[in-house]
Amino acid sequence: MSRLQQRFESLRASGRKALIPYVTAGDPQPDVTVPLMHALVEAGADVIELGVPFSDPMADGPVIQLACERALKHHVRLLDVIAMVAEFRKTDNQTPVVLMGYLNPIEAIGYERFADAAVAAGVDGVLTVDLPPEEAEETSVLFSSKGLDNIYLMSPATSAARLQQICERGSGYLYYVSVKGVTGSTALNVGEVADKINQVRGMTDLPLAVGFGIRDPQSARAIADVADGVIVGSVLVNRIAELAQTPALIPAQVSQVIADMRSAMDA
Repeated sequence: MSRLQQRFESLRASGRKALIPYVTAGDPQPDVTVPLMHALVEAGADVIELGVPFSDPMADGPVIQLACERALKHHVRLLDVIAMVAEFRKTDNQTPVVLMGYLNPIEAIGYERFADAAVAAGVDGVLTVDLPPEEAEETSVLFSSKGLDNIYLMSPATSAARLQQICERGSGYLYYVSVKGVTGSTALNVGEVADKINQVRGMTDLPLAVGFGIRDPQSARAIADVADGVIVGSVLVNRIAELAQTPALIPAQVSQVIADMRSAMDA
């Protein structure tokens, strides 16, 4: 059983929902990332989505685009991100870690080399934003054979037929994009999210996590009431940006955002 499956089953048994923070690896500098990951776990994170810096993050709004730029100034590349996971695993072998990013860096080093390095480091899943399931047969088979979960995105515009395809090919959990737009969008309609989640529940037993537009304890609690997981990204990355000149403060202050959301979700 994978770490992701174990974590979601444990949460379900205890009646809790997953809190999944996203941060960009290497932002604002490489030595911040691993201490931040540990601080997020201590604050109540159940899974960590670790963003791979990329020069053209098309699905992301300005906040995460700038995070990628800050990381790339330090020449943080995919293999560096994998090395960060390996460092994290020296003292945490329980918390699932998902790499989230774009296809080009994986293609650059080769699918099999990437998968082998990721598994050896302790990566649990891969979410490749610009690789839809229709085009992912080669990678999904390879990654699954190595023990990596393939996590796919759904959106309000995803058709029923395509939802079924995503449900059949995904593993670990499915990521529902709650709003139409890039990361950092604000128009979160919990009722619409609930309707879509209920539709997808009829197609799969995979956990359903919701991201985009969740920025405070109230919205985290509202989404936790209808989904299996709450994904939080831009509000954390924006806080990192505010603290970029005082990086020593980042783990404590950014993890406090997660602690507040955890408290609201568990209330």
